[in-house]
Amino acid sequence: MLRLAWETISLATTFPFAIARWGYAGHQNVIVTVTDDDGMTGIGEAAPNRYYGESVDSVIAALERYADVLRDADPEALEANETALLAALRGNTSARAALSTALHDLCARRLGLPVYRLWGLSASPTPVSSYTVGIADDAGIRARVLAAADYPILKIKLGTDRDEAILEIVRDAAPHKRLRVDANAAWTPSHAVQMASRLQAFGVEMLEQPVSAHDIDGLRYVRERSPIPVVADESCLVATDIPRLAGACDGINIKLAKCGSLREAMRMIHVARAHGMRVMAGCMIESSVGISAIAQLAPLLDDADFDGAALLADDPYTGVTIPNGVVTLTTEPGIGARRRHET
Repeated sequence: MLRLAWETISLATTFPFAIARWGYAGHQNVIVTVTDDDGMTGIGEAAPNRYYGESVDSVIAALERYADVLRDADPEALEANETALLAALRGNTSARAALSTALHDLCARRLGLPVYRLWGLSASPTPVSSYTVGIADDAGIRARVLAAADYPILKIKLGTDRDEAILEIVRDAAPHKRLRVDANAAWTPSHAVQMASRLQAFGVEMLEQPVSAHDIDGLRYVRERSPIPVVADESCLVATDIPRLAGACDGINIKLAKCGSLREAMRMIHVARAHGMRVMAGCMIESSVGISAIAQLAPLLDDADFDGAALLADDPYTGVTIPNGVVTLTTEPGIGARRRHET
């Protein structure tokens, strides 16, 4: 028998976090645990995002439904368990992602292995993670760049009427760092093409989601005219989205809260590779539980944006570390995440 439990946690960011769509200084996630008959427990994290129609309340409602599905499940039958969860209630991707993580964590702990070892992966090499500089006033931008001193790659959030001014401040404050830009679907295709040339002048190496999530033709228009690689984020939720994106972008950004499970994330990697695409993975605002989960895929990635816990004022968990931006996997069983007072 598997027992499911959950608790809501409040996460405060060091700086108010803003993108083109919205901003906030605090966030609520849901920590999920799955415990077997021997008392061994796996942990996961749901990071609901209103852009995808989720909230803490919707996560908890989904978990209540999923508790019955998992009660008599085999803790090591990961594929069957995820199939059952999807059949029970579609959508609710962050809730399913939390359960997927907890189930993988539990299975790997039972076997005494890190999750990445379940997939036959080694701990290295792994990509360097970027650090996100959210939208802010001039002083706020400089403060965020200073806080990212240990990270060699900055991802700059744009989509305002002062985008070039933000780029100038970042480049002045960090003249030698690698830069990436995320417009979070805020630009029109024509404006994105104009901006792409300006981004190249600032030394930007990647442009993420320049246009509306549903405008695949617009994305293709930008990609065909952009001097820098274009990566789809909001346009790519699950593996079945990838074939239609072939030729419309250079790569995809995978997030557990979007795709709904570690196994779906693995499928996305394989489908993207089959289409010759660059593969990146990212995160929401999450504790080290969520970051440690997505980081299990790091050896298969070209790019990473695993700064969700680094943006927090006080992370209640420990897990995978990112010294100098380098994703460093633990050898502990499971995903390697623990409540801070337990370490």
